[in-house]
Amino acid sequence: MNRYFPRLAATAAVAVLALTLTACSGDAAPDTPALSHIHGLGLRGDTLYVATHQGLHTPGADGRPVLVGDRRDDFMGFTVTARGDFLASGHPAPGSDGPADLGLIASTDSGRTWRERSLAGKVDFHALDTASDATVYGYDSARGLLRVSADGVAWEERASLRALDIAVSPAAPGTVLATTETGVVRSTDGGRTFAPASERVLAYVSWAAPDALFGIDPDGVLFRGTDGGASWTRVAPVPGGAPQALTAVDARRLLVATQDGAYESRDGGRRFDRRMAVESGEH
Repeated sequence: MNRYFPRLAATAAVAVLALTLTACSGDAAPDTPALSHIHGLGLRGDTLYVATHQGLHTPGADGRPVLVGDRRDDFMGFTVTARGDFLASGHPAPGSDGPADLGLIASTDSGRTWRERSLAGKVDFHALDTASDATVYGYDSARGLLRVSADGVAWEERASLRALDIAVSPAAPGTVLATTETGVVRSTDGGRTFAPASERVLAYVSWAAPDALFGIDPDGVLFRGTDGGASWTRVAPVPGGAPQALTAVDARRLLVATQDGAYESRDGGRRFDRRMAVESGEH
């Protein structure tokens, strides 16, 4: 999976993805007045939750971010499970007590409070996803390692790879996609081994249902995937600049974060409306 595909035309996009792969945000100013970067998106009921460099937020009536709870941690990895629980990882807010890496933390009250599940002080997951059997997949970016857990407590180390995002098949818990600098790679053995699936260079992927596999490239163009990620069809550009996160809810409803906010589509990605505004920022 370290193979380089010389036919790729998106050389600049690959460079952008390479820079993103090396980025890690652990230096937020404690008094940052506005949100500068989004790392994850999710829904519980019809409420949008936005995991950011400065805590978890929901959009207010005016589209401005409203902090959930009182934690302003840098939530890097974030996902909402099928049960509606929140899983997250990242770094504590500057000045907070505790280790520099959160490990895996969980919330059962929509992010108002969090509890430690595992790996505190050891791992900062930059991508999290769960399978239909509740298996948790986490990408440990510092070590370039995929970790897998049946319960979120005991973890197995699986493949080493250089990736930005992961997505687990909703129909096959052992099938996982990962975005890399040379294209999308796929595992069918629970992340133990990966092989090239497509030369399409994507930054983020999300797989909500068998017919709801989506990816967004480093330029902010949305694609729809088929054949388990082997083929990708262009849908449309997403507004707002470079992408920062992607979550597919179903085949028609999508959540995308770009440089100026969180957007939602209800027609499969052809049109997006901004749900929450943020200031442009970097990792």
